[in-house]
Amino acid sequence: MNDNSSTNGDGPVDPQEHLRSLVRTIPDFPKPGIQFRDITTLMEDPWGFKRCMDLLIDRYRYAPIDKVVAIESRGFLIGGAMAHHLHCGLVVARKKGKLPHDVEQQEYALEYGTDCIEIHRTAIEKGDRCLVVDDLLATGGTCDATCQLVERLGGEIVGCAFIIDLPDLGGGEKLAEKYEVMSLIEFEGD
Repeated sequence: MNDNSSTNGDGPVDPQEHLRSLVRTIPDFPKPGIQFRDITTLMEDPWGFKRCMDLLIDRYRYAPIDKVVAIESRGFLIGGAMAHHLHCGLVVARKKGKLPHDVEQQEYALEYGTDCIEIHRTAIEKGDRCLVVDDLLATGGTCDATCQLVERLGGEIVGCAFIIDLPDLGGGEKLAEKYEVMSLIEFEGD
């Protein structure tokens, strides 16, 4: 396979459709009615993971980015590769209690209750231009909370990037009210 397309017995396959086909769907996980989009199968595929990284990196290659802010946990894999290729710093946004130094934190709503995301207070300096990344965009709560942290610490949001968007859950629309949002592939439904 080359980087531009793949084939099946009937001819060329659209690269975005091929990426979608590499994402495993697990029904009723973690609870009934949810269609869990398992990105690990895409990352296991050499063409798939490379294609995703190439598309994301190409999109931001000339953007003014000082830091990639990666959201726990699969966002770390994406953010690390992007920061390396974009020649910028990497900041990790982690769940409460996982970072060892002084942190700034932001609570956000879950379907039932709240959660909390944290960033080291020293990770972002005033004026840092930041790209926030994660593997999947659902309701947008975690990403929005991360963006609020970045801005509270003095950073500016260049954009928010994802491999997968679940548009029916509304996260992309919510984030797009304040930030530039991009994703590589979409899946309908929950």
